[in-house]
Amino acid sequence: MICCLNPDCSNPQNPNNHKVCQTCQTPLVTLLRNRFRVIRVLSDEGGFGRTYISEDIDKLNELCVIKQLAPKFQGTWSQKKAIQLFSEEAKRLQELGEHPQIPTLIAYFQQDNCLYLVQQFIDGQNLFNELQSRRIYKDWDIQSILLDLLPIIKFVHQHGVIHRDIKPENIIRRKSDGRLIIIDFGSSKQLTAQVQRKNGTSIGSHGYSPIEQIRDGKAHLSSDLFSLGATCFHLLTGISPFQLWMEYGYSWIDNWQHYLRFPLSVELVEIIDKLLQKEIQDRYQSADEVIRDLMKKHTHILPAANYNNIKTDIKNPQTHSSKYIWVRNLTFLLGIIVFVALAESGYREFRKLNPDFSFSWSQPRNSTPTSAISEKNLSLVNTFSGHKSKILSVVMSPNGKLIISGGDCPESKNIQCHNLKLWDVITGREITSLQGHSQNVNTVAITANGRILVSGSDDKRIKVWNLQTNQLIHTLNSHTDAVHSLAISADGKTLVSGSDDQTIKVWNLITGKLIRTLIGHKYWVRSVDISPDGVTLASGSFDKTIKLWNINQAEPIQDLATSLQTVIAVAFSPDGKILASSSRDRTIKLWNLQTRKEIRTLMVEDNSVNTIAFSPDGKILASAGRNISGEQNYHTIKLWNVATGEEMLTLTGHTNAVTSLAFSADGKFLVSGGEDNLIKIWQVSVKNDKNSARRGLVLDKTKFR
Repeated sequence: MICCLNPDCSNPQNPNNHKVCQTCQTPLVTLLRNRFRVIRVLSDEGGFGRTYISEDIDKLNELCVIKQLAPKFQGTWSQKKAIQLFSEEAKRLQELGEHPQIPTLIAYFQQDNCLYLVQQFIDGQNLFNELQSRRIYKDWDIQSILLDLLPIIKFVHQHGVIHRDIKPENIIRRKSDGRLIIIDFGSSKQLTAQVQRKNGTSIGSHGYSPIEQIRDGKAHLSSDLFSLGATCFHLLTGISPFQLWMEYGYSWIDNWQHYLRFPLSVELVEIIDKLLQKEIQDRYQSADEVIRDLMKKHTHILPAANYNNIKTDIKNPQTHSSKYIWVRNLTFLLGIIVFVALAESGYREFRKLNPDFSFSWSQPRNSTPTSAISEKNLSLVNTFSGHKSKILSVVMSPNGKLIISGGDCPESKNIQCHNLKLWDVITGREITSLQGHSQNVNTVAITANGRILVSGSDDKRIKVWNLQTNQLIHTLNSHTDAVHSLAISADGKTLVSGSDDQTIKVWNLITGKLIRTLIGHKYWVRSVDISPDGVTLASGSFDKTIKLWNINQAEPIQDLATSLQTVIAVAFSPDGKILASSSRDRTIKLWNLQTRKEIRTLMVEDNSVNTIAFSPDGKILASAGRNISGEQNYHTIKLWNVATGEEMLTLTGHTNAVTSLAFSADGKFLVSGGEDNLIKIWQVSVKNDKNSARRGLVLDKTKFR
């Protein structure tokens, strides 16, 4: 078929052999600019032109989108304004198209008194259509969307552009990787002093655009953020802000929570509420501010949305929810009864065959949490309290006598915090706190000889401490944003740090001098680790990539993978043959570092994966994060058999998200820190027995001394 390019044609599709349109008698154009074959109409622009799906014959008939501008009223103000906006859109796409989540400009030309803009075709579904099929978006879905869109908006704003028409129809989820793409820069406007001072043309979508944009034609960075908040509101409620705007004007934003179908976390309510403030000065002023608030709440460890279509009855969500809870609880109770009966019978028989048996625990693959819950008191050795807020990082000294923890500093105002603490493992008492950081301590690391401690903070600083004297040795100041990850080489000579400034820095730990800065990630670097031989460095980033580096070179060796979601953590196995990585899609991947291929994927059902750690012998991988099933006291730590990928044991005890894990040097104990302000020690030593080869690893629960 060949498509008629007359924007007023009521039936533009024609057989290939026709020379003129069979409906409007307009001459048909086989190829625009001898390159683009127009296939069909994608959308109508209301008399100013149309948007078409086309094929680019210069690129093996690759699909592209062609926007046509054919204004009817020559010489009028409307025509001049339309041409101006069309030209500006082409310029914006040319500038912004380098971003992987913004369509690329392919061509811009004039033909037969019409202007044409050709851009990359995004194969996917916009969020408006996704909402119609999916219908339900929960708390973590919106957080995932915000974390995907905010970096794009930040990029756009950094280039001096305001989109001015962010809404579900202009956000496409790309089918190939699930990433969100912002389209339609036809309403975008260059950010200039003139735009901010003077009234302009009202452009945008009523309900999604803030009052200053609709009423006065003024565009600010915060205008796009209001539109983002309105988009989140639409997805959460299923109610178009346009409908509310038509009925109530902007008063709907004062009580937007009344329209919610499901409760949201307090943190997300605060963020959306600030996005939707009517007055500019009360709203977020930059994408970075929104991201900061998201990260303060640690919502980044929530899972990404499941973007398969969900067919859910939402006519009566309370009835649906109560039925679900009743069925779940009944099933859970029956499971406990059956388990206890079988366990008691099996244990009696086992004792007949093994009279000298001492208790050990082997957890089969895909076992239910019930058995793990009954074991938590047998596994938990001690709990330390003393932090006034969230614990963000923990590590145990090689001799097993100390635990060092870093935490949140919520009350800090450029003063020193008492959030870097040393604990006596035996007594559970706080020995001292190291003062020096003025904000959250996000990460701590210790040398293999136990003499040097390193801490990284939101205050952009890295501090190096002598653990024998508890004195500060060096303060490293090169990062320009928060430091979130540290790794020390096995010989204790090299330190690597990852930061929100998108860089990785390699330091001489002895002298405190910066050796080199590694640049390659396009967004925050949240995890780094050094291989046991001290040569290879792995890094995970919010740009959804895992990179491998030679620590002595400035360029990455290879992108091990491009994840569909944010990479939260990376860790080398003790023998350096395996790399483990976790991401926001609730998966853990194990990679063969010789072949650079994925070995297997471990699926975590009810918890996100915020932290991972190998046991010293490399046989166990521990993972932990935040519970997303709705059960408040079920934030778990999972232990996996690295050789088989089987889940061995689930440990419960934290009442909020688990943020950090560390094994003792002998592998007998696991330390965890969480947002419940607690540190817990678990005994998970590996015990050898004659059946271990057949049954897998056995976790010994002998008493801690």
